[in-house]
Amino acid sequence: MTGGSGGIGGAVAQALAADGMSVVVHYSGSAERAKEVVASIEARGGTAVAASGDVADADDMTNLFDIAHERFGGVDVVVNTAGIMLLAPLADLDLDAFDRMHRVNVRGTFVVSQLAARRLRSGGALINFSTSVTRLQQPTYGAYAATKGAVEAMTLILARELRGKDITVNTVAPGPTATPLFLEGKSDELVGQIAAASPLGRLGTPDDIARTVAFLAGPDGRWTNGQVLFANGGIA
Repeated sequence: MTGGSGGIGGAVAQALAADGMSVVVHYSGSAERAKEVVASIEARGGTAVAASGDVADADDMTNLFDIAHERFGGVDVVVNTAGIMLLAPLADLDLDAFDRMHRVNVRGTFVVSQLAARRLRSGGALINFSTSVTRLQQPTYGAYAATKGAVEAMTLILARELRGKDITVNTVAPGPTATPLFLEGKSDELVGQIAAASPLGRLGTPDDIARTVAFLAGPDGRWTNGQVLFANGGIA
């Protein structure tokens, strides 16, 4: 899985391992966090290995799939949580920032999805990541939401292109989730306001998102295909 060292990504890796899967924990920047996720999985009796790479680089991602094949015999589930978010009003956003997001969020998703389409075994699952901001239409999120709209489009089309292969393709679109990255720089008052927007009266947790992914990755999710699942507690 890509982005496995992040807050949501780490939770997803641990949830899949708890369900009995061997996990390749990908990282691009933080080797230490990825190693911590692997150590946590192994401490609970699971199997995992950390591997680095640029999600937008086809050779790096081919190597990631090769590691999964060599270590574990093949690829049954691909979860693509890697992404970056750079915020500014559309009129003010630096185009270099837009290009960076496009490279990771759109090209990266495309590269990983293309390899998944070629290398997932029958009965497999690809799970990409979008965001509930595509529905919320919040100011300053325009460029980021645009990249995730592209993720949704390619995911839903790929699900139909893989007809007959017994491979499901879905996207998870989290709402506000209490990760360190989300909470950074926000006052308690602002966090409270965001939490109150949900009918459930709280922020999501990484484990909430991880269990949604585990459902799609496991046997109970086999009839869910070509969908965007908004895992947001009803905020949108």
